[in-house]
Amino acid sequence: MEKKSLAIAEEQRQEAERAKLEQDKLMDQQEIFVPPTEAELQRERDQGVEMSAIATRIETIVRVLGDFKRLRYENTTRARYLEIFQGDLSYYYGYLPYLISQFLLLFGPGECVEYLEANETQRPVTIRVNTLKSRRKDVASALVARGVNLDPIEWSKSGLQVFDSTIPIGATPEYLGGHYMIQSASSWTPVVALAPRPHERVLDMAAAPGGKTTHIAALMRNTGELIANDASRERLKALTANVHRMGVKNCIVTNYDGREIYKHMGGFDRVLLDAPCTGLGVVAKDPSVKVSRDKEDIDKLSFLQKQLILTAIDAVDAQSPTGGIIVYSTCSVSVEENEAVVNYALSKRHVKLIDTGLTFGKPGMVKHMGKKFNDTLRLTRRYYPHVFNMDGFYVAKLKKISNVIPGQEGIAIPVRINHNTKQPESGGTDRVPKKKIVDSMMMEDDWEVVLSGLKSKKTTDSSSPASKKKTVSSTKKTSTRSTAAPTKTKNKNTSKTKTTSTSPAAPATAPSKKRTSSRKKDATAATSKPPTKKAPAKRKRKAEPVSEPPAKRLRRTSSRTKK
Repeated sequence: MEKKSLAIAEEQRQEAERAKLEQDKLMDQQEIFVPPTEAELQRERDQGVEMSAIATRIETIVRVLGDFKRLRYENTTRARYLEIFQGDLSYYYGYLPYLISQFLLLFGPGECVEYLEANETQRPVTIRVNTLKSRRKDVASALVARGVNLDPIEWSKSGLQVFDSTIPIGATPEYLGGHYMIQSASSWTPVVALAPRPHERVLDMAAAPGGKTTHIAALMRNTGELIANDASRERLKALTANVHRMGVKNCIVTNYDGREIYKHMGGFDRVLLDAPCTGLGVVAKDPSVKVSRDKEDIDKLSFLQKQLILTAIDAVDAQSPTGGIIVYSTCSVSVEENEAVVNYALSKRHVKLIDTGLTFGKPGMVKHMGKKFNDTLRLTRRYYPHVFNMDGFYVAKLKKISNVIPGQEGIAIPVRINHNTKQPESGGTDRVPKKKIVDSMMMEDDWEVVLSGLKSKKTTDSSSPASKKKTVSSTKKTSTRSTAAPTKTKNKNTSKTKTTSTSPAAPATAPSKKRTSSRKKDATAATSKPPTKKAPAKRKRKAEPVSEPPAKRLRRTSSRTKK
């Protein structure tokens, strides 16, 4: 019986193996995908096609490309499959063909579909607690009491993830009072990498709408000096509103072009450059990116980012005792805006890449499309929505080694100005001139001081001894024309000299003749040529008593004058 049972079991096993081989063979025959011809694709463009059919074809091509040798159709190249695949992705997800081609070079077929699918869903709502006004557990308790379902985020000490809420999360008393900021989790990573310290000088080059600026101020504990700059005057409204709402007191808001900010200020301990980009990592927030970005936009923004990162490096003091740090970030996933820009900065300035301090994230790329970058770019971090369930982001942290610009070693670099004493601080530059410095790093108040000094110098020149001599001589001439020459008499009691006039003052009760003659002299002096300088003012006469009515007195005086 045992032998029979063993034989039956062996037969069943062999039969199962044969059935499995036949099933695999049938599946292989079914999985062999015959790509559509060009005529069929043109008919689909003209007449339209069901989206479900396109989705099925996308899945099939992904499977074929995953095991191309076994599943490909005879005499069909990989390039042909990729061409059909790119067209289907562009039609199904609504992207420009150029963007799909860039994503395929970045991710590969399977991961590219995952990335595009992740962009079709919104990211979780996250809030950052403002530690200047509250604590995470206090804000969480208050929101839970209002019907908000949330959990703390492990990698952040001030982050909360909101799952659902019975009230608008942006209209609570806690939000209006500045106890938290609604902000994507990926936007916290650049500030965490920057790691600002209290009492430092920090610059946020592209600060609007203020999420990262207020985060920096919280880490600085409202101490030190924080410059929040943005080139757009319209965006400054939101920046200023958030700064006030969050209770930030160490911030100065400026409106300069980031490429020229080094002309106005410098010598910072840390600089954050969240550069303007194409936004290819935040498509879920702004779906218009699918059809509004092309190669020209990427090239233009890449050029702008290279200018900005060099300015950010120049604004940092390499000899800062606590800093000398630059953090570069974008909300894009393209290599041209990320690794290519940082690699350019490494070749143009004395900087090096250091660890970001972030505990998660994919390392940066060192090769792309035949281009090889610096090996230290592995220290940078990439974030993808389909991997970390957060917006696409890129973060790089650089350390400035020297203030000297390569190729300009003989040029003195401006130093940091202490605006209280207008003297260079210690450790400001590699080479500090002994003379007083007026450089491009001075603030606007410094330039006003310089201009006011020049104006005061002109005023001093105008009051020089030569001009004073001319004024005195002209005054003497005028006094001799209008009054009699003074004589000097000595007082017996004191040996000092006094000046008295030889023409005595008219007595109060003088006759009318003398009064008329003096008026004649005044009239004659009035008709004569006026002096070049204003004569000294005469001493006022005391009021004379009049015994007759004014009318009769004037008539008598005029008659005597005619005689």
